[in-house]
Amino acid sequence: MADYLPILILIILAFLFASLSFVASALMAPKKRPTAAKIAPYECGIVPGIDPPTRFPVRFYLVAMIFIIFDIEVVFLYPWAVIFRQLQAFGLIEVLVFAVVVFIAFLYLVGNGALSWGPSKRLTGAMPARTSASTIARISGMPATTTSEPVAPVTAPSGPGRAA
Repeated sequence: MADYLPILILIILAFLFASLSFVASALMAPKKRPTAAKIAPYECGIVPGIDPPTRFPVRFYLVAMIFIIFDIEVVFLYPWAVIFRQLQAFGLIEVLVFAVVVFIAFLYLVGNGALSWGPSKRLTGAMPARTSASTIARISGMPATTTSEPVAPVTAPSGPGRAA
């Protein structure tokens, strides 16, 4: 039991510290509710004119995937570099296969636009402008009409879990 006494004392001290921190914060914190100006995001003195988007763009996650892939690669290259001479040709082939797999993943992400942060590219040339008539023609398999007849709006089926 004497061996576990320091651990028990440390757990009690950690619990007391956390509890006293919460109590002190509740007692010393200002009682006023924050205003809208205090809650608003602040960046370089510029007042935001629009609300921030509710979703992150897909490019954010693609860049995160690139970071994770290369982070993992570096973590695996350190132990390999330490025992490189012991592994000889087998170790060289293995690390080359690993680097090729990482490079293919990098090419996939770049191909999906992970590093293109400029304005979105628009289809030009071969693709006509997308309209409701061309979309209906594409779905139904019939050629699109070039007349300017109004097209009846297509409504989604309603039911449980569907917006009416």
